[in-house]
Amino acid sequence: MVLAGFFICNAIMAEFIGVKIFALEDTLGLPPFNWQLFGQQGSLNFTAGVLLWPVVFIMTDVINEYFGRRGVRAISFLTVGLIVYAFVFAYAAILLAPAGWWTEIGARDGVPNMQTAFAYVFGQGLWTIGGSLTAFLIGQLIDVSIFHHIRRRTGERYVWLRATGSTAISQFVDSYVVLYIAFVIGPQQWPTDLFMAVGTVNYGYKLSAAIALIPVIYLMRRLIDVHLGPNLAAELKAQAASDSPRFYERKDS
Repeated sequence: MVLAGFFICNAIMAEFIGVKIFALEDTLGLPPFNWQLFGQQGSLNFTAGVLLWPVVFIMTDVINEYFGRRGVRAISFLTVGLIVYAFVFAYAAILLAPAGWWTEIGARDGVPNMQTAFAYVFGQGLWTIGGSLTAFLIGQLIDVSIFHHIRRRTGERYVWLRATGSTAISQFVDSYVVLYIAFVIGPQQWPTDLFMAVGTVNYGYKLSAAIALIPVIYLMRRLIDVHLGPNLAAELKAQAASDSPRFYERKDS
């Protein structure tokens, strides 16, 4: 429940805060990187959602470790459904007639119309939402398959390899699928070179984050093993590795 809660919360929050684009160099006080790829150039600008997606990657691998394919797939489909649910009510809130005094409440702070600002922040385009959800679900299904393929070959060894390897492949697909749906076939009609350049930069960030977070995965495994106890932890891992259809049955003495 704790792992699922963090997984779902981070995924939903990443979708909503992803509307903000921030400059990584300015945030860190560094000079512009000025990358050049596929005839395009630019600075390191990312959606604010990148703050939370690495946590989702970790949750995916940890849930995979203890609850297997069935666990990850169940949580992934549930998360997609809850994200859709959240956006439905966000759009419903936008459609509510605003109180007259509320629309002007932020004027003194440079927000002349709160209703317009609210709609811009919470009313993401359907192409963006569709692209993000499709990429997320495809990425999760690929991740769980690669994870177990590596696990079958390495057993309980090389946790870092199956965690990072599955993320590296799944996020490669995710990085391009979301942009293709949202910005290439969507209304903006991005050219191929821009699509490839932005996708490559985004994937570079995700891969770097996955590598940097390897110690966190080991730490979480250690904490969970201590919490569950060696016997139950070993039983869960064995069931996950064998793709057992049941989760677990705790036998109390």
